[in-house]
This record gives sequence, structure tokens and C-alpha cells, in this order.
Amino acid sequence: MAGEKAEFETSFSFGPLPSRKFSFLREKDTVQLLMKWSMLGRMSAHSFSFDRKFHSYLSESFAQCFFRDASVVASLTKMDPGAWGSLDNAAVCVDVEEVPCTKVSMDLFDPIYSCGIVTPSGRVVKCYHDVHPDYDQLRQMLQEEDSENYCVVGRAEREEFLFRLFKHLVLGGELCQYEDTIEPYIRTTRQIYKDLIGVQKDPETKGISVFSTVLKVSVHDESGGRYPGRRQAEQSFAYLIVDPFKQHVTLFYHCYGVGIFSLLMDSM
Repeated sequence: MAGEKAEFETSFSFGPLPSRKFSFLREKDTVQLLMKWSMLGRMSAHSFSFDRKFHSYLSESFAQCFFRDASVVASLTKMDPGAWGSLDNAAVCVDVEEVPCTKVSMDLFDPIYSCGIVTPSGRVVKCYHDVHPDYDQLRQMLQEEDSENYCVVGRAEREEFLFRLFKHLVLGGELCQYEDTIEPYIRTTRQIYKDLIGVQKDPETKGISVFSTVLKVSVHDESGGRYPGRRQAEQSFAYLIVDPFKQHVTLFYHCYGVGIFSLLMDSM
């Protein structure tokens, strides 16, 4: 009970960090891929500082405070008006899921290369689908539990933030133009992951480990889902990535829909 009371009473305040920039939103090659995948202008990341020590057992309280903070709410109202609505401070409820984030290499994807989903050259193998004429075994493995290759990546591995990120990129936005090879997906997954996740080296063992905490969040009010999108869609997602040492948190989000098909745009 004492722990529950302490968590309930813990309050965090936040301040925007506009100087924090992300390479995946600035490098031309990556931006062109996001445009091709119909995610440009609908995916972004914003960082904030916070004022007290974070522990994972405070995750729910932390997320509630984040989406009720005046500076955060003011920042959210500045997002694409075609996709984002302002949040009501007085009526917000946040669902929080802590996402496993332990991977420090891309080895998780090795089984995909050895089971026939991609050829030795990295080309994604096509397959038949009743609805989608341009379907492939990679999307089949990601989406269909009864598919032959669904289990090549285990359930625990599928829960990892690294794998979730990869899946989000492969499935893309509403008018996604899918890749013929796996390399652009792997490369972009690695880049975004390195942008968002913090790691540290043990001085004795020299081993590398992740210190970031990743929270998947969904904000609701009395009318239902409000953020990251009004309609339910697997590809509408929002994550809070917490750096407990710097006391920084990054909101990484995507709202499913038709992305921008032009590189002539302001900041995202």
C-alpha cells in the first residue's frame, strides 16, 4: 500500500526540448523512404525534459502526468491539424504498456534470412493473397499467425521494441509502396532505433545494455480514442521512450493514413 500511495502522489513536470533533432527525420534517403511508405508527415518524435527521478514502477503515473502537462498539450496541438486534435486536460485517460527493449544488435532478424522469406540476395519472396495482389512472405510472416513462417521469430522476440519498429515500417501507411528487398526496412529500423534508444557499456564486462524504458501509450477521453488517432488502427501508435539519466523523454508516434508525397515541407 505504501508503494501504491507513493506512486499515486508522484507528479512529474515537463519542458520541451526543441533543439533535440532526429536523423531519421532529417536525412534525405530516410525521408524519401518514409514518403514512399506513406508515413511522411504522419510519423515524428518530440523530446521533453522532466523534473524528478524516474523508476519503471512509476510508468503509469509518469504517462498520466505527461499527457496532462500544459507544455506537452501545447506541443501536441501544433501537430498536423489534419491528423491531431487537442487534448482535454480535464478528461484524459492513458493506457500504458511497458514494452520490452533489450536488443543491442540486429541478430533478432537472422531467422528471416534463413527460412525462405527472402532470397540470398535479400529480395523479398512474393506470395498469393486473396485480397492483396502484390503480397509477400515478409508481410505474411508479420501479420498471419497461421502462416508457415510466423514462428520463425518467437513470441518474446516479437514483443521487443526493435521488432515492433521493424513491423511498423514494413506495413507502412495507407498508400504504402512496399519494398522488393528487405535492406531498406532493416537499415531504417536500425537508424530509428539508434536515434531513440540509449545504451551503456559495463566497465567490467564490457557488455552493452539498453537503459531506456519504452512505454506504449494510448490516450482516451469520454468519446473514446483521441491519440495517436481517432480510429483504431494497428499502425497508429505512440511510444514514450524514457532516458532516466538525462531525465529526458521522447514521444515517438505515427497516425495511420495518407502521408505527404513531397519533400518540400517544413519541420515534422
